Amino acid sequence: MDDSSRDVENSGSDPEPLEVTDEAELRELLGTPLRRTLDKERAELHELDKRWLAHSPFCLVATSDELGHCDVSPKGDPPGFTLVLDDSTIALPERPGNRRADGFRNILRNPHVGLLYMLPGRGDTLRINGRARIVRRAPFFERMEVKGHRPVLALVVEIEQVFHHCAKAFMRSGLWNPESWNPEAMESRPAIAKTLETPEKSMAELEHYYGAEYAKKLYG
Repeated sequence: MDDSSRDVENSGSDPEPLEVTDEAELRELLGTPLRRTLDKERAELHELDKRWLAHSPFCLVATSDELGHCDVSPKGDPPGFTLVLDDSTIALPERPGNRRADGFRNILRNPHVGLLYMLPGRGDTLRINGRARIVRRAPFFERMEVKGHRPVLALVVEIEQVFHHCAKAFMRSGLWNPESWNPEAMESRPAIAKTLETPEKSMAELEHYYGAEYAKKLYG
């Protein structure tokens, strides 16, 4: 691809999307990763990884079913909610939620998962990929109790790949910069629920549900 072709693509003059269809073209556009970027992958947790998990209160769990239908579910609890069972195995508790179980249903069909662990205020993240299974009873459930509540299920992940990811996406987005925050840009959670989910409910009912009472249902 010569420079003139790139100029046409980048100018926005072409009315039709130009799809990338093979890895060679992808590499031509994005370049080749540095050797250290490839070599940083590991199959077992380092002590630094374990410390990260001990301090992380939040992660995203990505799954897909056998047909490729995807889901990304947030998981959060007090720091250290993810247990390190050994150097290549971790476990995450399941807490009360909306009962859709999208990710769990995917895992029953396809055990491959991707996890992204965050530390509030940090731009770098810890990424873990592996194979998951759902357990309903295990000795470590006692260590997952929060406020007297044991999880009904836990997700056990056999690690295949672990590495730390750079902070550029967080820096570009200003995610942790309070000056960039604008929660009032969107309607409130009760208003969204009223419009899209439960129009039969009154705003007063929804504001009550998502108010102080909501926090009381985090574990019960």
